[in-house]
Amino acid sequence: MTMRYEPDHKQHTRELVLAEAAKAIRSQGPDRVAVAGVMKRAGLTHGGFYSHFASKDAMLAATIEYMFDGSRDRWVHKTLDRPPAQALGTYIDWYLSAAHRDSKEHGCPIAALAADLPRLSSPCRAAFASGTRKLMAKLTELIAAAGHDDAPELARSVLAELVGALSLARVDPDHRRSDAVLATSRRAIKARLGLGGRS
Repeated sequence: MTMRYEPDHKQHTRELVLAEAAKAIRSQGPDRVAVAGVMKRAGLTHGGFYSHFASKDAMLAATIEYMFDGSRDRWVHKTLDRPPAQALGTYIDWYLSAAHRDSKEHGCPIAALAADLPRLSSPCRAAFASGTRKLMAKLTELIAAAGHDDAPELARSVLAELVGALSLARVDPDHRRSDAVLATSRRAIKARLGLGGRS
């Protein structure tokens, strides 16, 4: 007897694979991700992989898109229905928090992938570039709404410092120094954006 599946079964299964691949990319790096391991953690057989992806590289590119979709969802959650200045402050506080630093399996894809990007394929780099542009556009829009005429320049600078500070905080084994990196950058970014009084 042929087993019947719900119409969205294949999409649901694909998202299970992408979620596990995203965790593996963040924790191990994209070059060390094994298809068999991803499928096993998703509760699926290795043989079912090719019904979703043409190759491992296609899975990696799709996973990068999936990671940026999650980043967009977090952005919406942190900024929705808040005035621009408050939304910026809330997002900065989350991005440069100890919780984000310590949650490498669910954090920002830019910080997770930037160091590996030159070694990835063109489709992977294209997915990363597209996701980064979309995040930059949202940041630019919010900075402009907060009253800054130089929003594009500020957004580029702010995003670079956010990613850099998070990366530095993650590699320092001393949590006091790591916390200080996060706190210093939070204050500096907020000062540049005129978000005085926000710690």
